[in-house]
Amino acid sequence: MIDPIEQFHIEKIFTIGHIGNQEIAFTNSSAYMFGAVAIISLLMIGGVSQRQLVPGRLQSMAELCYEFVANTIRSTAGREGMRFFPLVFSIFMLLAVSNLVGIIPYAFTIASHIIVTAALALLVFFTVVIYGFYKNGLKFLKIFVPSGVPIYILPLVVAIEVFSFFVRPVSHSVRLFANMLAGHITLKVFASFVATLGAFGFLGWLGAVLPLGLTVALTALELLIAFLQAYVFAILTCIYLNDAIHPGH
Repeated sequence: MIDPIEQFHIEKIFTIGHIGNQEIAFTNSSAYMFGAVAIISLLMIGGVSQRQLVPGRLQSMAELCYEFVANTIRSTAGREGMRFFPLVFSIFMLLAVSNLVGIIPYAFTIASHIIVTAALALLVFFTVVIYGFYKNGLKFLKIFVPSGVPIYILPLVVAIEVFSFFVRPVSHSVRLFANMLAGHITLKVFASFVATLGAFGFLGWLGAVLPLGLTVALTALELLIAFLQAYVFAILTCIYLNDAIHPGH
């Protein structure tokens, strides 16, 4: 039987060194991260280097990516949010490219591991906290005190706001991780049905038509989800950054 979890295994490629008794290794996850960065770098450097009045395909794609992220930031965090453009753009492009690469059969999806999505979510969380206090001082705490709330329920509302604020990294990371994990497991299960039924000869191949069609449909759906999850992660990042720029409700 085909193991649908096998595609998520971390495999060591070579050892970088040791810190105490802990081995530091370059893994398949690291390789796909470097690969995603290489693809993004080639796209952006190639697009910027052309600078034609009538843009070619590469330049058009680079400009489209830039404008898409820039418009997302402006619409959620205002023009002042553009100072965080490098952060949001890097996160969005890394997730979008790595998610799309992960759809390729036998490829590895870095966002299918909670440690990766949690690291990105914590990066956003601490950026919001540090910049919020840096820019606003103690006024940043106004995000926990919604305006217009009656005084007799204010303590309860403040407690809920504080709890929801510190839970943000959990929901921010688990949403992406769970969607990518579940989607790839579902794809692998339906693909295994095709391979298993195909082993029974002609009748098996007839029976494999339905799971094959579902596999193709799910692959198309996963392509959409791969982009949407990168977009959702990026737009939530912008919304959280807006709290640091404009604290209060």
